[in-house]
Amino acid sequence: MWPRLYPHPERLPRLVFADAEGRIYDHPKFLAMGLSGYDVVLPEREDFIPLPQGSALYVLPDRHPIGFDPEQEKPVVLYENPYSPGEPAFALAAYLAPAHTQLYLCPYVESKRLPPLPLFSYAACGFWRGRFWATAFRSDFDHRQEVRFFDEKRIEERAKAALNRFSGNRLVEHLVVNCVRRYRCPAARNFVLGRFEAPVPTSSSCNARCLGCLSSQDEEGPPVAQERIKFAPTPAEIAEAMVPHLRQAPRAMISFGQGCEGEPLLQADLIAESIRLIRKETARGTINLNTNASLPEAIMYLREAGLDSIRVSLASARPHYYESYFRPRGYSLADVKESIRRMKRLGGFVSLNLFVFPGLTDEEKELKALEEIIALGVDFIQLRNHAIDPLWYLRKINFKPEGNCLGVKGLVDHLAKTFPRLRFGYFNPPLR
Repeated sequence: MWPRLYPHPERLPRLVFADAEGRIYDHPKFLAMGLSGYDVVLPEREDFIPLPQGSALYVLPDRHPIGFDPEQEKPVVLYENPYSPGEPAFALAAYLAPAHTQLYLCPYVESKRLPPLPLFSYAACGFWRGRFWATAFRSDFDHRQEVRFFDEKRIEERAKAALNRFSGNRLVEHLVVNCVRRYRCPAARNFVLGRFEAPVPTSSSCNARCLGCLSSQDEEGPPVAQERIKFAPTPAEIAEAMVPHLRQAPRAMISFGQGCEGEPLLQADLIAESIRLIRKETARGTINLNTNASLPEAIMYLREAGLDSIRVSLASARPHYYESYFRPRGYSLADVKESIRRMKRLGGFVSLNLFVFPGLTDEEKELKALEEIIALGVDFIQLRNHAIDPLWYLRKINFKPEGNCLGVKGLVDHLAKTFPRLRFGYFNPPLR
């Protein structure tokens, strides 16, 4: 049974949609709904927050929105623009600013089988009291990637200065020309600004074929979001650029493993030598590795070289969904677990880069599998929105709903009670 809202539908955000020209409308009576797995859900009022600064609204072409009709008390697909009869209505989703985690996805139906959407996250949104709202919560109060702290003129000035300071350094050139100027990568922008976490891409190859890979896709997959790095910087180039950052930046951190590369563990020797060079010059700051954790021996090797922390990407803790998403070559989820064990055995810090997908991440069976991984000694969970076309993804992994869902907030509350020392956030935490 749907909750009886009428005659007070004005207490919830209304459905938003777009026309073929990209103009945005709010529906005169339908309410905004959310997607959890394959289920269409009417969110509670407290599930909505004002659309955070730095977020974006995306039109989903040829995908029709689903709203809740309070008079009929049921969901309705909006095929036609009520303000322009005969013209189509397309779904509208929110791409959330960093540090915010989605509670529901944008619900839609496809007019036909379509190519997958670009690799963004697609949260449910609505319109209420003169502003846009999204189904989300703030999961990290770190301000390192807030748009209000990025001054475009200053970024370009510092980018030019970095190119001059590190003339001939291919890593710095890549970070400035591709990451800062072309893709506006927040981490790369922070690098040229001399603050927080700096990215260190190293690997042009990978041992997985992730459905949501940002830099390499099959022909039938979504368009790539970033061009993959084509070279491996030398340890000297890495140390030259990153030692000053670690010495001077507030809450200084560098991270191997970025969206513009493959799997950094395949460059373990290079990274280990880079870490040794860096630590000869400074003990300040955190050295982190974003990884699929596929090679336990390499994890041990890097930890012994001075690696402080790892962030392990996880789309699902259940082997069949894990393998359906990552499509690993030569490793399995068992190897990932062993990498976590070994990192903890050597006193390292472990985060999970948890791809939050409402309706899958918060399923009870998923929770039980996730708890087994956390019990290995996981210190921190980063609640990252899964950047992927929702319905395409569910079809590709052959998702079969099983049992109840706790909701994303319910999942976090449960884990916090079960693992009192476990911390939550969105970004890699600096350790020193």
